Amino acid sequence: MDIHNATEDIVFSKIRTIFDSIKDEGNPEKFCLCNQCQMDTACYVLNRSEPRYVVSNRGVARLENEGIERQQIEADIASLVYEGLKRVNHNLRPDAVHSENLAGRAAAPNTPVFNIPTIVGRIFNGTTFAPMAGIKIELHRNGELVIMKDCNWQNPYSLVSNTEGTFTFWPNPIPAETPEARKIFEYLVKIESPGYEPLNHFFKIPVTSEIQSAVSFSMGRTFKLPDLYLFPPNSAEEEMQYNV
Repeated sequence: MDIHNATEDIVFSKIRTIFDSIKDEGNPEKFCLCNQCQMDTACYVLNRSEPRYVVSNRGVARLENEGIERQQIEADIASLVYEGLKRVNHNLRPDAVHSENLAGRAAAPNTPVFNIPTIVGRIFNGTTFAPMAGIKIELHRNGELVIMKDCNWQNPYSLVSNTEGTFTFWPNPIPAETPEARKIFEYLVKIESPGYEPLNHFFKIPVTSEIQSAVSFSMGRTFKLPDLYLFPPNSAEEEMQYNV
């Protein structure tokens, strides 16, 4: 099934046009116009724009013929692009390389790799069952921190309150000798936080190698962990004494 969101085309086109226009004018407001800030601006606009899905060339043709409505949509999106650009520049990602000389993500070479799926989990307070926040979660393999796919995915992962205890990792692909090879990879989620017992959760992911590295994130390619719980020191012993 091939479903396309036509709003994305308008958003990406407007971003290119507006960013190029700002560059041609000498960028008087000194905006960062790097690839990372373009992607962040696109996410800002798309999250505030109504999607317009099509599944055929007729759908595309119909959208092209909605003249007045399309003009209004483009005007609204242009306004959101400027708004998003200002907000993105007000809070630049500290872990990204902000340089206009860097192109977008390079095309992946056709060499076999194990594309590790996105790892998704949740962590709760073991005594209150409330989602955890304000802690760091590490993903390890072979005793080392796992390198992530790109700078938009962090390891350690800093857990914030608005994610309801959910954490995610997208490990970098691992080279393979041939496509269609099957291998099991062992990982460790490690959490050490003041006021709680350390937590080490080991798990395995079976992966089949592919001819090319995945270049985009997909919710359809995820590995979900069981819910994890952090406990204060001696809480388990205290609960056992209470129940005796």
